Amino acid sequence: MPPVVGLIVAYLVGSIPSAFLAGKAKGVDLRAVGSGNLGATNVFRTLGWQIGLTVYIADCLKGFLPVALLPGVTGTTEIGWRIAFGVAAIAGHVKPIFLLGRGGGKGVATASGVFLALAPMAMLFSMLSFAAVVAMFGYVSLGSLVSAVVLVLAVAVRGTGGIPLLGTVSLVAAFVFWTHRANIERLRTGTEHRFGKRGKGSPATAGPREPLA
Repeated sequence: MPPVVGLIVAYLVGSIPSAFLAGKAKGVDLRAVGSGNLGATNVFRTLGWQIGLTVYIADCLKGFLPVALLPGVTGTTEIGWRIAFGVAAIAGHVKPIFLLGRGGGKGVATASGVFLALAPMAMLFSMLSFAAVVAMFGYVSLGSLVSAVVLVLAVAVRGTGGIPLLGTVSLVAAFVFWTHRANIERLRTGTEHRFGKRGKGSPATAGPREPLA
């Protein structure tokens, strides 16, 4: 398989709308409930932790499998192509062709899978920091932001993948901050939602606003 075709495959795999399909299986359009985001946190809050965890794992695999398998299929094991496959998968998750480019997630879970394949130890540190922040403060959005920074630092310290990978994780971290800009503002004003709690000053009818992926 030519590498360019591999990029298309990675994008199509990333485009599989796990959250949307999980919601439809339960008769719920997740784009119209909660945060309206097709990410694992909205699934968790709307459909329960079992389905939310399943969607998170599925979204993570959408990033992991293209990076892990496509180099062997395409015969391109260079770090540049492995990164490209991962970026294509993330792009598919954020702008899924199967939903006409609309209604994707924020890319955190899929990016986790990508970097789990590219830099497993650095990703482990990142995931542990995410779990610690959420456990201590209850903010999924804050956990996502902190874990993105930790991933950049871990890749830089360990030197995994050299400049190409460091540059990629830095760009992805910047993208995560950009997609969470509304969450950052709510964190700043104290109105961000926690698990099981509303931020102070939040309207009673507001849905959760801290999608994970």
